[in-house]
Amino acid sequence: MKIDHLVVNVDNCVQEDHNIIEQIHSAGLPYNPKKGKGTKGFKVSNIWIGNEYFEFVSIKTNDGGGWLKDWTLKYLDGHRGLIGFCLEVDDIEESYQKLLQQNIHVAPPKPLEFRWFFNLLKKKMPWRNLYLPEFQGVPFQFFLQQLDDEKTKKYMKKYMVPNSLDNEISSISEVIIYGELTIEDKKILNALFMNYEEKNDILSIYLEKQTIRFIKSTQYKVEVNLACNHNNYANMMINIKNLQIKNLGGSI
Repeated sequence: MKIDHLVVNVDNCVQEDHNIIEQIHSAGLPYNPKKGKGTKGFKVSNIWIGNEYFEFVSIKTNDGGGWLKDWTLKYLDGHRGLIGFCLEVDDIEESYQKLLQQNIHVAPPKPLEFRWFFNLLKKKMPWRNLYLPEFQGVPFQFFLQQLDDEKTKKYMKKYMVPNSLDNEISSISEVIIYGELTIEDKKILNALFMNYEEKNDILSIYLEKQTIRFIKSTQYKVEVNLACNHNNYANMMINIKNLQIKNLGGSI
């Protein structure tokens, strides 16, 4: 299991305002918001960080144009920031069964599909997603993803450009979530993760090369640390609403 990408609700300006785009570039993060999937109802733009990425989403119509219904409603209700936390898994069916065995109520894995070109054509993405229950204490949810096959994975990497690897920013190394977790939230974490510890109001989850931390706080925010080996970009950061992205010196 590894962090694959973070889905972030953003205002249109993050995809359109030249000054904001230049701020992202100045941190060593190549960003071309004109690229990315979308329909008349939603627009996605990506920041590629090695094999991981940020997926910035803006909603343009009340129906979301094929975007996830629950996430569309939250966006229209004013939600901005992290909405979906994607973890890549090797066997999504096995993960599905394990969650059910631990009384986590989830729907079977399914591919993301959306309609485009005046609703006449349907696009089916070459992966399956499994969405865990929404957290009660913080406004996002985990979901699991598995690409259809290795050929698809190699094919997708061709489109992960421009990529921050060119600036020696290689990966998402740590995600820190500040907020209040409920007992039910912790049950989800216990079912999902094998290796974690809780100490002094900090719940740390250890993946193979990445870390996720929940820090108890009355104020919700998310910090994402990137592994960076370029002196010109080390310790540079950008802030988008309640999301902070920071380059940390040294790779994982």
